[in-house]
Amino acid sequence: MTELHDQTELKGAQRPRTAARVAAVQALFQIEQNNDRAESVVQQFLVHRFGTTLDNASYEEGYVPEPDTRLFIAVVKQATAHHNAILEQLNETLPATWPVSRLDPVLRALFQAAIGEALERDLPSAILINEYMDIAHGFFSGDEPKLVNGVLDTVTKRLNGQTDSTDVGLAEDTSTD
Repeated sequence: MTELHDQTELKGAQRPRTAARVAAVQALFQIEQNNDRAESVVQQFLVHRFGTTLDNASYEEGYVPEPDTRLFIAVVKQATAHHNAILEQLNETLPATWPVSRLDPVLRALFQAAIGEALERDLPSAILINEYMDIAHGFFSGDEPKLVNGVLDTVTKRLNGQTDSTDVGLAEDTSTD
């Protein structure tokens, strides 16, 4: 048995589709922070940040090993093309006391990628939510992954035409803090 067969499952960062989603979050962050055009950022990632390097540079050094480039391009394009609709979905989901502008920029980019991908409806909601929760765990050590779970669950249900009484708790801030 080869070494590859000994591994039963690749870690998230080693899965090409997950790597593409992580890169999409990074690209969307860069687009927002630098007010860059999506096309130029996508090109920069394709030419300078994707693939393995001679010294096996990793995410920490700004490289994304073995991503699914078609998925990366599709997620970035979808997120930027539907930017206003995505912000509207977030505004409808987050409490009124917590506007989208108050979100951490990386978290905002993550939501853009996830909701942009959800608008395509090519991926079952549970898989989409789990993928982006895994990505959130890579970027955050606090409660942000729980927020990702709740927001994406609410948004995907709304997009799929489902309603649930638990959705209201996320959409309205009823706390007395």
